[in-house]
Amino acid sequence: MSTEAGRVLIVDDDEDSRELLARLLHEQGLKVSVAREGRTALKMLVEGNFDLLLLDIVMPEMDGYHVLGYLKSDESLRDLPVVVISAVSELDSIIRCIEVGADDYLLKPYNPVLLKARIDACLEKKRLRDCEQVYHSRLREEQKRSEHLLLNILPKPIARRLLSEEAGIVDAYEEVTVLFADIAGFTGLAMRKSPQDLVAILNEVFSLFDGLTERHGLEKIKTIGDAYMVAAGLPVPRTKHTEAMVEMALNVQEALTTRPIGGEPIRVRIGIHSGPVIAGVIGTKKFSYDLWGETVNIASRLESHGRPGMIHVSGSVREKLGDRYTYVDRDLRALRGVGEMETCFLTGRRAAPAPVHPRAVGERA
Repeated sequence: MSTEAGRVLIVDDDEDSRELLARLLHEQGLKVSVAREGRTALKMLVEGNFDLLLLDIVMPEMDGYHVLGYLKSDESLRDLPVVVISAVSELDSIIRCIEVGADDYLLKPYNPVLLKARIDACLEKKRLRDCEQVYHSRLREEQKRSEHLLLNILPKPIARRLLSEEAGIVDAYEEVTVLFADIAGFTGLAMRKSPQDLVAILNEVFSLFDGLTERHGLEKIKTIGDAYMVAAGLPVPRTKHTEAMVEMALNVQEALTTRPIGGEPIRVRIGIHSGPVIAGVIGTKKFSYDLWGETVNIASRLESHGRPGMIHVSGSVREKLGDRYTYVDRDLRALRGVGEMETCFLTGRRAAPAPVHPRAVGERA
């Protein structure tokens, strides 16, 4: 803001003083408005956009002290520069005005050269303050944008810990449920489709997964090519995480059965296992929240050893779910990198579907 663009409000009950001061400021290239008492001045300040207030002290109805007190209590006006121009020369009055918020105090009759210097200084202060506010406003917007982006890639509780500058985020969970899903026949699909169509199909499939993950209060971990990984029971522990994961898997199969995507019937292999994991944030620029441990390996192997359109679960998952679901047994077989373990295909619900569990408090929205 330059002095030529400055807008000044003069508040003085003496008409001659108002006119003299207004004429002087007009000659300096300032835009000038006037008021004869405090209440009118406050109304004008609220409705207008002023850069400087020149204020008399002794006025009818509302004096200058009360105007200063109001400005100090109003967040939108407290930073407005105020120069008191008064015939009151007592030191107590000057001190009181400065304490209440005045930037300067000039005695009548004032020196025009000194007045101009004080006005220029206050307008420059206002310009710098406005620039600072714009800078901080932009900084806050950038911070909000950064936080929003961070929440898109990290669970909310983890993002908050990272934003609080917590270093080395790593947690151990005694039991969570992990699901891997992979699109069957994806290599052939990639050979038949254009790159644009292929990415569109992946986006639609994974958007379906994202919606069901959100609905069941689960935590998407990552996508790897045409594979999708999701966990239940972290970063905020929750009960019945295995049931929530199985319901999500069933919903995926049900949706894909009745919903060709990109003109193609899509079938996925799903593997689910429950057990302990280590979870943490890795990276310094491109952050990633990931899981490690035997539970993750087993869930991945269950998916890769499964069949298209089937939900392959471990014996421990079946034990947790009990007779609420139906299964098809499989012979004991060796899972690569794991060894022999009892597995089965979960084929459906035996009774009414389990309720959708509300998202645990503090998980990502």
